Amino acid sequence: MEPLTDPFGRLHDYMRISVTDRCNLRCIYCMPAEGMQFQPQDEIMSYEEITAVVEALAPLGLSKIRLTGGEPLVRKDLDKLVSMIAAIPGIEDISLTTNGLMLPAKAALLKQAGLSRVNISLDSLRQDRFAMITRGGEVAKVLKGIEAAEAAGLSPIKLNVVLMKGINDDEIKDFISLTLNSPLNVRFIEYMPIGSASDAWRQTYLPLETVVEACHEAGWATEEADMPSGNGPSQNRRVVGARGTFGLIHPVSEHFCDNCNRLRLTADGHIKACLYWADEYNVRPLTSDPAAVQALFRQALGNKPHNHEMALALERKAQSHTPTVRRMSQIGG
Repeated sequence: MEPLTDPFGRLHDYMRISVTDRCNLRCIYCMPAEGMQFQPQDEIMSYEEITAVVEALAPLGLSKIRLTGGEPLVRKDLDKLVSMIAAIPGIEDISLTTNGLMLPAKAALLKQAGLSRVNISLDSLRQDRFAMITRGGEVAKVLKGIEAAEAAGLSPIKLNVVLMKGINDDEIKDFISLTLNSPLNVRFIEYMPIGSASDAWRQTYLPLETVVEACHEAGWATEEADMPSGNGPSQNRRVVGARGTFGLIHPVSEHFCDNCNRLRLTADGHIKACLYWADEYNVRPLTSDPAAVQALFRQALGNKPHNHEMALALERKAQSHTPTVRRMSQIGG
């Protein structure tokens, strides 16, 4: 069958699937402190519906799946979905983005079900600051989650750090230090205006040149590093002699849209060909018809813009399309 390509010739073999819009944290860049409206449970896709979508797309070249949320581990029996997807011919890699709080109880079971690796969100190593960013989280529990993932054989382990000016940018060296004696991949991510392009975002946004400057200040010589397993757009480096690596993901200052291979499926069953724009296509009513699922994904890709224009939002300039009003937790990280 014809593979999943868009008008710019980009091949799409990777899909991020949100299994819930709920979370056990309330990170400041992901959700408001109060008033968040969650989807009713009957509007969330079942595991069978999700599996049907993946089964329809695998013959078109879909081979890599990432399960996201919200916090995906708050969804009951997630290992069952992992097992269902792992059984689909053509699916080669299943990963998970999580805040890590529930990994001690679930990492081994997920690995047994077919999960390959995890990305763990960790925006501060300091308890007071972590509690502020997450509105009440305990960093010690995340660190235990990292240990559990390592013990279960989930590899590589990537730590996602959303870098925010005046909030956690003074911890860059602390995060890179984690890679000196451990095979972790710490990924610094620019703060994106998903669901909000307010002045608060603009004041907090920080380009990732700051990470390179921090290495110079610490006296660390760095070198290019091989890409850890996965599909992300991270530019990876290593402190010379370190066991682990660090990566720079800069969707705003240096967008990587030319090489985009990602599709997204929201928890309520909407296809998003691009994270940033508002365009969505409801596939849930079609899950019993593989041909219809394939046709709708092709339609979504046929309308995918060349890039997301987040940099224009930073500069308050006009954009060619309408940005999404969904927050990151409603789309899938």
